[in-house]
Amino acid sequence: MTPEGSDKIRVVRAGELRPGQPTAGMIREEAFGTGSLWAGLVRTEPGMRSGWHHHGSHETAIYVLSGRLWMESGSGGSEAVEAGPGDFIHVPAEAVHRESNPTEEEAVAVILRSGTGELVVNVEGPEPKSPGRRWFGGSR
Repeated sequence: MTPEGSDKIRVVRAGELRPGQPTAGMIREEAFGTGSLWAGLVRTEPGMRSGWHHHGSHETAIYVLSGRLWMESGSGGSEAVEAGPGDFIHVPAEAVHRESNPTEEEAVAVILRSGTGELVVNVEGPEPKSPGRRWFGGSR
């Protein structure tokens, strides 16, 4: 993390990204983090589904560069959105969710988080589970 309050403008080159906090099924790469802002990339392999997690008090903006992302949230994962290249996703603070990649191509997205505290809180999942939800057109 970069100390907050620095007055120097800097560039983080593609080869300088550092490993971000892990969640099963996802690879996060950090460009920079201050006390209130985090920026980086997330890569989700084809057919992968992340573990359930939230980002504490951080709001998250996601811009999909390539592939497709399927994001579940809500009670038992009952709400879902799908986004592709050029789409933005907003994830409110404290929203328990998980990302999936329904394609045969790696999904890559730019992530920006604004807030304070823990960046990633991995959890067991939303409660209660809802029977009959579908994932990529098939039963879970």
